[in-house]
Amino acid sequence: MAERGQLPPPAKRLCCRPGYGSGCRPGQRAGGAGPGGGALCAGPSSAAAAAALGLLPLGKTQSPESLLDIAARKVAEKWPFQRVEERFERIPEPVQRRIVYWSFPRSEREICMYSSFNTGAEDPAAPGGAGAAPGGAADAAADENRLPFRRGIALLDGGCVDNVLQVGFHLSGTVTEPAMPSEPETVCNVAISFDRCKITSVTCSCGNKDIFYCAHVVALSLYRIRKPDQVKLHLPISETLFQMNRDQLQKFVQYLITVHHTEVLPTAQKLADEILSQNSEINQVHGAPDPTAGASIDDENCWHLDEEQVQEQVKLFLSQGGYHGSGKQLNLLFAKVREMLKMRDSNGARMLTLITEQFMADPRLSLWRQQGTAMTDKYRQLWDELDSSNRPHRTVFTRAIEACDLHWQDSHLQHIISSDLYTNYCYHDDTENSLFDSHGWPLWHEHVPTACARVDALRSHGYPREALRLAIAIVNTLRRQQQKQLEMFRAQKKELLHRGVTSVTNLEGWVGHPLDPIGTLFSSLMEACRVDDESFHGFSDFTENMGQCKSLEYQHLPAHKFLEEGESYLTLAVEVALIGLGQQRIMPDGLYAQEKVCRNEEQLISKLQEIELDDTLVKIFRKQAVFLLEAGPYSGLGEVIHRESVPMHTFAKYLFTSLLPHDAELAYKTALRAMRLLVLESTAPSGDMSRPHHIASVVPNRYPRWFTLSHIESQQCELASTMLTAAKGDVQRLGTVLESIQKNIHSSSHIFKLAQDAFKIATLMDSLPDITLLKVSLELGLQVMRMTLSTLNWRRREMVRWLVTCATEVGVYALDSIMQNWFTLFTPTEATSIVATTVMSNSTIVRLHLDCHQQEKLAGSARTLALQCAMKDPQNCALSALTLCEKDHIAFETAYQIVLDAATTGMSYSQLFTIARYMEHRGYPMRAYKLATLAMTHLNLSYNQDTHPAINDVLWACALSHSLGKNELAAIIPLVVKSVKCATVLSDILRRCTLTTPGMVGLHGRRNSGKLMSLDKAPLRQLLDATIGAYINTTHSRLTHISPRHYSEFIEFLSKARETFLMAHDGHIQFTQFIDNLKQIYKGKKKLMMLVRERFG
Repeated sequence: MAERGQLPPPAKRLCCRPGYGSGCRPGQRAGGAGPGGGALCAGPSSAAAAAALGLLPLGKTQSPESLLDIAARKVAEKWPFQRVEERFERIPEPVQRRIVYWSFPRSEREICMYSSFNTGAEDPAAPGGAGAAPGGAADAAADENRLPFRRGIALLDGGCVDNVLQVGFHLSGTVTEPAMPSEPETVCNVAISFDRCKITSVTCSCGNKDIFYCAHVVALSLYRIRKPDQVKLHLPISETLFQMNRDQLQKFVQYLITVHHTEVLPTAQKLADEILSQNSEINQVHGAPDPTAGASIDDENCWHLDEEQVQEQVKLFLSQGGYHGSGKQLNLLFAKVREMLKMRDSNGARMLTLITEQFMADPRLSLWRQQGTAMTDKYRQLWDELDSSNRPHRTVFTRAIEACDLHWQDSHLQHIISSDLYTNYCYHDDTENSLFDSHGWPLWHEHVPTACARVDALRSHGYPREALRLAIAIVNTLRRQQQKQLEMFRAQKKELLHRGVTSVTNLEGWVGHPLDPIGTLFSSLMEACRVDDESFHGFSDFTENMGQCKSLEYQHLPAHKFLEEGESYLTLAVEVALIGLGQQRIMPDGLYAQEKVCRNEEQLISKLQEIELDDTLVKIFRKQAVFLLEAGPYSGLGEVIHRESVPMHTFAKYLFTSLLPHDAELAYKTALRAMRLLVLESTAPSGDMSRPHHIASVVPNRYPRWFTLSHIESQQCELASTMLTAAKGDVQRLGTVLESIQKNIHSSSHIFKLAQDAFKIATLMDSLPDITLLKVSLELGLQVMRMTLSTLNWRRREMVRWLVTCATEVGVYALDSIMQNWFTLFTPTEATSIVATTVMSNSTIVRLHLDCHQQEKLAGSARTLALQCAMKDPQNCALSALTLCEKDHIAFETAYQIVLDAATTGMSYSQLFTIARYMEHRGYPMRAYKLATLAMTHLNLSYNQDTHPAINDVLWACALSHSLGKNELAAIIPLVVKSVKCATVLSDILRRCTLTTPGMVGLHGRRNSGKLMSLDKAPLRQLLDATIGAYINTTHSRLTHISPRHYSEFIEFLSKARETFLMAHDGHIQFTQFIDNLKQIYKGKKKLMMLVRERFG
């Protein structure tokens, strides 16, 4: 928190030389001092005074403290030095020195608090304490080592502090920053003012801008605390000046100006002019300021806080975008406020005021108010910390206003927090709001978050014992209310269960509440049962927050006055956490509030998981689990809950794992009850629309705006997975868990994950497969198949492959079953291309060790499936069906007939060509030919589609026909002529047909003798005419839109056309006439026609 190289502020105190008269010789002080006088001269130092300055290190005295030190230390803590001067006429110099000595802070705790976001986990004064690296992760350690406090310790330990001088209440020195690879060594000048064991101002030439003291201020402060005997100590400078005569004073001033003439000469001359002027303002004031003389009576005694930097930090936070997760800096600021309040440091309240004022000054607040815009999540977070509420029907200021109205004058409350013996054993009022319970122990009835806010306030302001007493009263009240609610529900149970609907018993949940009531009670009680307990000395945060590797252990400390036999702070803390987590509460509105509910629940459970359960705590778990299961609408685990209640999955998973080793029946009962997720049920119970404004999401009038729904569903899945794992080997329990999953989980992806988890658990390498768990896995997989059959899911292919793998592990009957029921599980394409193909593979046969009979039965099911799929979707399944059926003649013929039937209606030319090529490859050329001709009837290639992908299929079909014989070629050429209008393709076919005799290469490779086909006779004459016609039509089409850059390409095209023309016996004449026509029709294209004449005449 260095003040950017500024000079220290002018001293407020004016020190003078009272009583100086003719009776005193120069250089000596008079015996008395008037009001407002300066530091008194103690005369020449005596031997006793010199002995008094021989200081031992702090806390290392080897004999009882002297009365002088005891008195000086107490005065230095409580009195401003001006009051000391006014109170006593003459203060001996040794006494002054001891007061000045003891006025510097003695504890490193406050230095740490003002130079880091966290305080140390071990006493930094202890050897190796503060300098020790934290035991967390490497990156956390690196972050911590960058804190000013840690860096200051490193500078101190590295011997970087030098020239330390204490003059009165002012400490100065130099701190050397070692050279870095990119920076040279720098020397920083540090100055610190202090008063009554608090640092009141700091300056450092490093120019650091931050809320906290810089590392150089830390290093100098710790040097003074740890090595007080090595610090040269002088009385305030005014005291030294009082002892000088005129010649000494003049010499002092002239030397001072000479040493610093470039900096102080203008100021020195100005002051000299003012002093020599009789009427100047400086001569109207008695005395002169002394920055080393300590505080005046009117000075506020508080630690130095750079208020401007606090405001800048908050302003920076508010100006940044993003969600509440980006507000780590602000959270740390609030943590610092709490830390200060706990230390009873007045800057805590001041810092909180600065934060609030900065927020109120934000211009967006008034803008939002005018526009009626809701606050952003970031602002909600800030107001959470400022004890606001985010309920829709209340303003953000409601809780702050309520806090202003709170008072502590209630006599019952005063008795609770002030005494461990406050009881009333004669009290027999058993009403709902009675002041004492049946034991005569005090109760405290108040809005629970408000009551817990009182506990938090007491803790935060350094009253841990009072906070603990009130916390115990509140928990006892909650436990009594829980019992009363159970009794009330039992009386109304039949009616409620008959109606099948419940009202919302608590709109304001305790877990996720801005005031964190359950977390406050839990923390207060846990602090009281630490083995290494410092909490009641007000220093607990210092031992827990700096990240040191100090594990916290908890134990059952002796019972408190108001606890049952066998109970302790620990059992009470655990029980109140379970009560809060199990409370039925409505899901709040808005992303931020809903995320906070999840986050707070997980944080509280994380703290519970640190506690090792013993028999006493297991009893608490059993008791609360039974309560929660039987408490009806007051519990989130009750039989009937509101549709929009916060789900219990995360909490139930923790309960389940905790109870399982001790009471498996209760563990499963709790977890199974928690599996429900009513908000996703397709129909809501009547009377369940109490908050219609909630209903506006993906499906109208079905899902409310639950922004954390995906997280909630994943937690539901985790709970189910935990139960499946635990139930391995127990057929009955696995069946119950499976039924619960099928009933309550509505997300296919989560059910698929559970199926995979169950499969992994069932097939662990170190044990035999658990067939029951495998069947559960398969059953879940089948459910996923049914759920995703008619919806788009990018993981569908993966799911199908996994299901076949799972069914294979279960056995051959499972594979047979899924194939026989394929239409409820798979699309035809999936059934043929993945399921049946995988089942028929060699790897499956080997994996299942199938005999011939089993193989044939499985193959029969696969063929039946293939034919059914081909009938249903011939376009996509015909080829797979043919492949699967080719070893069975009847099935293969049936599949082929299905293809023929579908060829005229539903199948495309590309599908038919693919199947035709397959047929040729399998040795069915005539069937391939038949399919190729059917494919040709669906094809249509225009004149400019000379790169169409179907061209290869057309060429292949013609080649196949040519190889079969003249009749087949004659039959396909008319189809080609009808379907293909592209001249280059036709000419390519024509040329290939003229190279060899049809049927020249027979089916078995025998060469047939015969003549080449004549171009003057059918069918090639028809093909030749069609080709010439295509060239003519294409030429005219091209010339319609031709540009000069395509002229050369066009000439080459005409050259190819001439080759085709010349294949006819009168081709030369036809081509000449064609060219002449072009010249006549397109004579306007002079340049092009000139190129035509050059090439073709």
